[in-house]
Amino acid sequence: MGDSGSVVPRIGGMKTVLGLIAGAGASYCIYKLLSGGTLRKSGSCKVLASSENKDNSVRPDSLLSKVSGLDVVCPPNDASDVMTQQCAGDLEPQHLKLLLTRLKTSNNSAPVKCQLLVTLGNAAAFTLNQNIIREYDGIAIIGGFLSDSAQEVKVQALHVLNNLCMNVENQEQLKVYVPQVLELMKMSPVNSDLQLGVLRLLTNLSVTDKHHHLLKDAVAPLLSLLVVGNVSVQVQTLKVLVNLSSNPDMLDDIVQAQAPASIMLLFDVQMASSVLQRLLTFASNLRAWRPSEQVAKEQQLQRDSLFRVVLDQSPELNRRLVALLSHPDREIQAQAARILTPAGL
Repeated sequence: MGDSGSVVPRIGGMKTVLGLIAGAGASYCIYKLLSGGTLRKSGSCKVLASSENKDNSVRPDSLLSKVSGLDVVCPPNDASDVMTQQCAGDLEPQHLKLLLTRLKTSNNSAPVKCQLLVTLGNAAAFTLNQNIIREYDGIAIIGGFLSDSAQEVKVQALHVLNNLCMNVENQEQLKVYVPQVLELMKMSPVNSDLQLGVLRLLTNLSVTDKHHHLLKDAVAPLLSLLVVGNVSVQVQTLKVLVNLSSNPDMLDDIVQAQAPASIMLLFDVQMASSVLQRLLTFASNLRAWRPSEQVAKEQQLQRDSLFRVVLDQSPELNRRLVALLSHPDREIQAQAARILTPAGL
């Protein structure tokens, strides 16, 4: 069964075997996928809720609870035609192995790949399945589709890896894809699903500081995205930057990164509150940076560094922060006031 070339010819026999397994709903879903069929929408067929886990609870000390407001990815579009909530929760190890085996076959069309990846993505929202997928070498199999020629396949692969990233052990394997993922972020169309998928994965990967050093080269591209992206991209970009700037060991790299001067324009009362809240948190984190006098002088000579844009004395930025003191959102008011204290900007 591990031989990818033998999966399709044996589908007829597999139907019989799977039909006898307890929990026929899960077996039927697998059979339909492996035989190239689809599942129709019905009252009982719904995509797995984005923030659910198997026991409907999230421990406050878990990795999931520490993510910057990020929900577990719920696949978009017609994912409900592919896997029901019941099927995702009821998948057994042999089902996941079959899905991964089928995914490895070279003759899958892009729609079939997407169906298989969406199914695995739903299953990967459950901790037990995250471990099983890793043990079956699923991370390497799924990661291989980051190089697929079809953008929609790469998007779905990122969705699966994003859910798998909620597992600390999985992150050890996922970190090898950071260079490739950063390249995708820079080369993908701005505001595309592909770019958002990358940013979500980087958010999860940066929840703890263990892998922050791998993202040093991402700071400048992330700062550029802030001024060209839509609100969704800006929010997701700032989630990564907030995570990175919470690590004192990363502040040197962040403040010295090249930054567009137009970042200052984001500190505007008309900016979406979801962006402003995170932008001000990011700026507050940067205030914790305490450089030596020599380093501070060097930074003042670099006109395009984030230090000059956000941290150096700037009448324009101070004026914008004062304006935010009258923002309708009280949290934004409080954040702006903290930054304007003598110890801040």
